[in-house]
This record gives sequence, structure tokens and C-alpha cells, in this order.
Amino acid sequence: MIKRSSTLIAAVAAFVLVLSACAVEDEGGPVAIARADWSSGYMQAAIYAQLIEELGHEVTDPAAAELSPYSFYPALAAGQYDLWANGWFPIHDIFLEGENVTGQAVDLPIEPVGWQVPDGAVDGLMIDKATADSFGITSMDGVAANAGVFDADGDGKADLIGCNTGWGCHTRIDDQIASESWGSRVEQISGTYGDLMGSVVDKVKAGQAALFYAWTPNWTDSVLVPGENAVWLQSNVNDIRAVANTDFLDANPDIHRLLEVVAIPYGDILAQNAKMASADEYTNADVEADAEAWIANNRAQVDDWLAQARAAG
Repeated sequence: MIKRSSTLIAAVAAFVLVLSACAVEDEGGPVAIARADWSSGYMQAAIYAQLIEELGHEVTDPAAAELSPYSFYPALAAGQYDLWANGWFPIHDIFLEGENVTGQAVDLPIEPVGWQVPDGAVDGLMIDKATADSFGITSMDGVAANAGVFDADGDGKADLIGCNTGWGCHTRIDDQIASESWGSRVEQISGTYGDLMGSVVDKVKAGQAALFYAWTPNWTDSVLVPGENAVWLQSNVNDIRAVANTDFLDANPDIHRLLEVVAIPYGDILAQNAKMASADEYTNADVEADAEAWIANNRAQVDDWLAQARAAG
């Protein structure tokens, strides 16, 4: 079993102590939807919210509850939120299995539902292609052997531009650094991912070495292209899925069915992400408009989903 970070264990253990005192939001209240704190998932959250509204439910604004997985999953289990559209699996498995994060066999009342993007989301570690070609680097062992090339702060370790604290990938990268042979020569640099990746793009354009975490679909796909100016060193295939509180699903069979059938093409998400990244400013109203346009462009399919949901309800 993979060891989990002590901060994650402590936080979820504390949550377990109060879980029994918490309850799912009263039936009849608004559906409480959160969204992840990475912009590549904004449109999906808005689409789900708008579809649930079309079923006749009042829905909270996902933008008002923008959370990391570290914060969202315990809150979901406690009934503070009902669902989000931004589950990534297997990366988020650690947030579903109480025994892995608390050391106790605790059943968390949350579950992934449906297959929004099945086997279509890839994440992992990349470097710029120029450095990969120049030094013959094809793995993280190669990075460790040439750590100085990626060492901007002079501590002898390769700087890996990683994930925000609280993301599942942040924990996974830390676990790898602690357990892999190459880990002693690598350190994860965390902060605001979008800002950090902006600096990575600038480095690659300038012909400088860059080691970074990436995922698809995301705006980075259009500027850091595998085989052109970037290379995967390791990658994992993920499913993007909605995740909901099980008591909420039991109380709302129409929404349960809707979550089961909604699917959003990878290419549509990627196109919206690229549009968002290229704009000088992109507001939540713009995201909402993108979701509305996507629903309008897929109205026949959407109407079928809604009919199935209403029949289940």
C-alpha cells in the first residue's frame, strides 16, 4: 500500500471524527455543486449545473465553491456539497478509500458516477524535447542523472514544476519522490499551477530545460505538444467522472441517472480550454456562455439524457 502524506491523513482523520454528526443537505434545498480549482474543468461543472437546472432543480453556482480535492472530498462525504463534475480516477482514489488515508476501515458515503470522459484524460511528467534529445533523457532516471540541467535554485535537485497543494497529483508526486530511486535528485515545486506553467512555456520557447507535470485536456496541450516541443517521461490514463454523495443520489434518482449518462467529448473540452487560455480575460460569465453553447450544439443528445433522467425520477 502506498504511504500517504501525514497532512492528508490528519485532515481526513479529523473529518472522520465529525462525519457522524453531519448530514446531507435537507431534501428540497438547492443542489450544492462545487467545482475544482483548475480551469480546465470549469466548463464541465457549468454544463452539469445547467442540465440539473433543466431537470427542475435549484442549483448553486459551482464558481462559488471552487475547491481542491483535498478540501472537496471530505466536505462531500459530510454532506456540505452534493456533487462535482471533476473527479479524476485513479488519481483521486486516495480520496475515496478511508482506510488508505486514515488507517481505519471507514466507508466514505461518496461515489463516482457516469463516464464523462472515459480513458481520455492523460496525466504525467514531461520535459522539453530539446533537452530530452540533447541528453538522451527518456525516463525520470535520466532526469536524476542530469539533475543540474533542471536545477534553477542551485540545491542540486531537478526542479519539477508540479501540482497545487491539495491536488491528488501533488500527493502522488511526493509519494514517488519518497519511494523511487530517482526521488533523491528531484524536488516538486508547487504554487499556482497556471502561473507556474506560464513560466514553463516561456522556458521552452527560449530553449531552456523544463521538467513539469501536465495533463490533458488542458490549455497546455496546444503549446506544449508531445513530439514537437515536449516529451512524456511517464503518463497515466484517467477517467473524468462526476462524484456525488451517495445519500444525495438515493434521494434524487433523476439526477443520479443524469450523472450516469452525461458524456462530454475530449475535443470539446480541449477546444474550450484553448479558447479560455488565449483570452486576455475570461470571466465566469464567459464559462457559463460556453456551457450554454455546448448544450445548444448538442441539444438532441441532451434532450435524450434529460428524458432518461426524468423517467428515472
